This record gives sequence, structure tokens and C-alpha cells, in this order.
Amino acid sequence: MDIKLPLQILSEGNFNSMIHHDVYQCILSFLIACFLSIISIPVIINLSNLLHLTAKPGFRSSHQTETPTLGGIAIFASSLIAYFLWPHSENTLDSNIINLSMTGVIILFFLGLKDDILAVDPTKKLIIQIFASLILVAMGNFKIDHFYGIFGIDAVPDIVSIPLTVFVFIAIINAINLIDGIDGLAGGISLIAGLGFGIWFILNDHFSFGCLAFAMSGSLLGFLRFNFSRTSKIFMGDTGSLIVGYLLSIFAVEFLSLNVGYLHDPNAYFNAPIIVMVLLIVPIFDTLRVFIVRIVKGGSPFIADRNHMHHILIDSGLNHFWASFTLWMVTILNSALFFAFHGNITNTASLYIYIGMFGAYMVFAYYMKRHIAVRNEKKKLAKSHTFNDKDVSPTQKVLRDL
Repeated sequence: MDIKLPLQILSEGNFNSMIHHDVYQCILSFLIACFLSIISIPVIINLSNLLHLTAKPGFRSSHQTETPTLGGIAIFASSLIAYFLWPHSENTLDSNIINLSMTGVIILFFLGLKDDILAVDPTKKLIIQIFASLILVAMGNFKIDHFYGIFGIDAVPDIVSIPLTVFVFIAIINAINLIDGIDGLAGGISLIAGLGFGIWFILNDHFSFGCLAFAMSGSLLGFLRFNFSRTSKIFMGDTGSLIVGYLLSIFAVEFLSLNVGYLHDPNAYFNAPIIVMVLLIVPIFDTLRVFIVRIVKGGSPFIADRNHMHHILIDSGLNHFWASFTLWMVTILNSALFFAFHGNITNTASLYIYIGMFGAYMVFAYYMKRHIAVRNEKKKLAKSHTFNDKDVSPTQKVLRDL
């Protein structure tokens, strides 16, 4: 058997051919983005501490000390550097969309940066998010124009597709922002979804999108190393959540658009809308539930509270890692179950199942909140019935101390 050593492989020029292969470029983008994120975040932490650019604990906070919030800078820089290391010209349309998307990413980067440092009015934030989305929709003809047979609807006109696409962008961007409440949750969910989209893009020869998805995922992996740290913790802040949510929106809409081309392919999955909803099941379910609960209680759906699922899991006794890990597994298991059992189920039937799962999620969250409230009430009652040493006999003292 002729076994070649690594040096022999390199000497034969295979290394050059390897790094110019699209799949290897995507993998290298993931690794390089991860490396750049890891080496840049300590610098950002030091600068944030020197300039006092930190988040102070509040009633909604799950952290106890002031923490830097500019991790999004590292995610932004490492993702773009790792992506632009390679030429991306195999598909002119893909390249055009990504070039336009970079404009939106930069706009949202500066919006998030200002919001993390000075705070921005929510209405202004929403307007800028809509503007960044319209850049792609209007200038790139980038829109959701097919319903995949849901409720018997297939192709849809621009009067529906354009506002629907902008709504999807705004919904995903803010859903990622809303779940960024504990260590590792937004970063981990976005990492899983980014890899899911990236793998599909690579398998279907859309390497520009695959490389960008892998670069974003690699930067998030590097970020998570510090997001879970006790001694050098950092949050992604709005700087990170806005650009990550924007990129996931781009991947989702492109995934939906590309799959329309496989309409008559008997070997293709024609469940693209459901796949997107399953990959983003945690932010979608959490955002819908929180808005519904706030409205039912008579409040504004946009007023912050501690009613998110990650807050419920923390209040139930889980630490940040295990609460995030639980919700990561919800994403992974639901995705695996969908691909295992979707069979010939129509998209309409799949949507009904998805709605039923959301109903079960609402019931589960309700009983979790109720259990936590009862437990806390018992603790209060126990504290209010403490023994007074003057009224306690020596025997009772011994029994109490046991």
C-alpha cells in the first residue's frame, strides 16, 4: 500500500488545490473566524473595562457584575475577514445579493454599536432595521414570492411578498435580540442555525452563502468561549444580535427562494418554510409566547420583563449553561425529528403540527411559571415562620438544628 506522508502531499502541490477548493474554503472560513474572534475579544474586553462600556445588572439581568457588551464587534470583524479572504464569483446573482447584504450588515453594526454605548430610541431602531432590509428587497429583488402550497397558495404577487419579506427580516432580527438574555443562548442557537443553512448551501453549490454562514458560525463559536467565561465574560450586545439576526434572515430568505427551483424534483425536500421555522423554533416560539402573554395581561408587547423561557429555566434552578443547552437541544432534536418523520406530509399539515407544538409549549411554560411561583411562595412562608429562641425549648432547638 502506497501511503503518502503530509509533507509529500504538500510538496505535490495538493495544498494549493485544497485551499482553492470551495468546500475547504468554507471550512477554513469557519476556523479562521473562530480564531480571530478568540484573539480579538480579550482586547475588546480590556478596552470596554477601561472606557466603562459595560452593562450594569438590572431586574431582568441574569448576571451579577458589570460586563462588557461589545462582543458583536468581534463577531462582525471576524465574520467579514474570514469571508472576504476568498474570491466568490461562482454565481453572479449570489455575489450581488451578498454585496448588497454587506451594506445592511454595516448599517446594523453601527446601529447596534451606538445602542450598546448610548441607547437608541426603539422607533428609530425599527426604522433603520426596515431600511437595511429594504436595501436587499428593493435593490436585489430579494423576496419571499412562494408559499410552497401552504393553505393552497403557491406564487404570491409583489404587493404581498415585499412587505412579508421585510416582516420576516424584522421578526428574525428582533427574535434573536430577545433571546439574548442568558449566556450562550443567542450565540448557540444562531450557531446551530448558521451551520444548518451553511451545510445546505454547500451541498447545493451556493458557496458564497455557505462560506458566509460558516464564517458567522465560526465567529460565534469563538464568542461562546468568552460568553461562558467567569473571569473574562462578554456579551454580544445589540451590535452582535442585530447583525447575526440580519444574516440569519438573509440565509432564511435565500433558502426559501432557492428551494422554489426544486419544485418538480422528486428527490428534493419541498418543506423549506417548515425547515426554516424548525431551525429557528426557539426564537420564534419564545417571541410569540412573550408577546401573547404581555398582550393578554394588558401590557405592551414591547415592554421588557422576565417572562422569557430562558428566565423561566434560570428561575427553576438551572444555571446559564444548562438552560442554554436545553434550548439548543430543543432546536437539534426538533430538526432531527422533522427530517426523520416528515415523509409525505404537506406543508399545511406540517404548519398545523407546528402550531400544535407551540400550544404545548405555551402550556408547559404556564405550568413552569406556576410551579416557580408556588415554590417561591413556600419559601416566603417558611421564612416568615422562623423560630424565636426565647419560645423554644432545648429539645425543640436540637430538633430544629437537625
